[in-house]
Amino acid sequence: MTGPQAQATASEPPAIKPQFDHAVLQSGEVFWRDHQRWLEQKGYMLRPRYHPSWVASWRGADDSWWNYEDSTPAARPPVMDATRIDTGEIVVLKRISKSEYPTEAEIMQFFTAEPLGSHPRNHCVPLLDHFDVPGEKNYQILVTPLLRKYNDPRFKSVGEAVEFFRQIFVALQFMHQLKVAHRDCTEFNVMMDPRPTFPDLYHPQNPRMNLNWNGAPQYYTRTARPTKYYLIDFGLSRKFDPEGDPPLEVPVLGGDMTVPEYQDSTSPCDPFPVDVYYIGNMINEDFLLTSKGVEFMIPLINDMIQDDPSKRPTMDEVVSRFDDIRRKLSWWKLRSRLIETSEGNFERFVRSVRHAVRTTIHVIRSRPAIPTPND
Repeated sequence: MTGPQAQATASEPPAIKPQFDHAVLQSGEVFWRDHQRWLEQKGYMLRPRYHPSWVASWRGADDSWWNYEDSTPAARPPVMDATRIDTGEIVVLKRISKSEYPTEAEIMQFFTAEPLGSHPRNHCVPLLDHFDVPGEKNYQILVTPLLRKYNDPRFKSVGEAVEFFRQIFVALQFMHQLKVAHRDCTEFNVMMDPRPTFPDLYHPQNPRMNLNWNGAPQYYTRTARPTKYYLIDFGLSRKFDPEGDPPLEVPVLGGDMTVPEYQDSTSPCDPFPVDVYYIGNMINEDFLLTSKGVEFMIPLINDMIQDDPSKRPTMDEVVSRFDDIRRKLSWWKLRSRLIETSEGNFERFVRSVRHAVRTTIHVIRSRPAIPTPND
């Protein structure tokens, strides 16, 4: 493009059309402003946007609101980031209704307390702290580490995907062996520890920006810096009697509405095969249907998402079968690139060249093809 139109486009700001005034807190954010001083006394500092005396920093400035960190509202108002005053660690505060989710804190405490808390097969997000909200008997604050969506950034190699499969299968197996059903282990509730791959972290409300709000965050691949994956959100989870019969529960609809048992939402069903379906369908939709390179997972995933829950493998069987699959994968296969089916020819060429360079560096530095973190 040339001429006046090109010059105008180059000088104009991004075509951002806010639906609200960024200088005014949204209704869901008011709670955090009103409890900022109390949270500070508890040891947690909220960002300036939620201080009672906050005034938008771009007011009166010769600049646009999107250039300022405090213009960013909470993406999900019941969930807020904060800084632990004693350590400087960024954490996540989650406000829950005790009447709606009465066992969430209890189950998180169960997996956080020793000896389970440090168990290498435990991938349940730890509960760092929890406390009731003063004057609001029904509400409670849960404090957890800052985590990032499990597939952001994208997986670069088959070996990285294989390690993800291993960890998430073990995570659910561990819960099931302790007779706890997650009941909502969908893609939204599977996260990764960002600290190895993002050593300088990123803005907790906008993962595309760094903490200083002046550019994109720097990160390493999972092969260079192996990471750990976590299950979160135990609001629908249930702990059952280890000695009891297989449980039958009326379905509580989670994030994946395709579960065959849930098509009749009034018939009790065993929640453990539902979990198997959830994880299997997540891998089916996020990998098998969108990528090339992990076709070896098709037989196992097809069994996990069968309509008949009695024909699905247990998580013990899933882990055992996956271990057999993983042992048979060649070094070359594990090092190969995970190709997204949406890639165009030019994009595929560029990514392939970059992958070849990265892989050469990984091999020279003796980095394993399956990047397993030190638990």
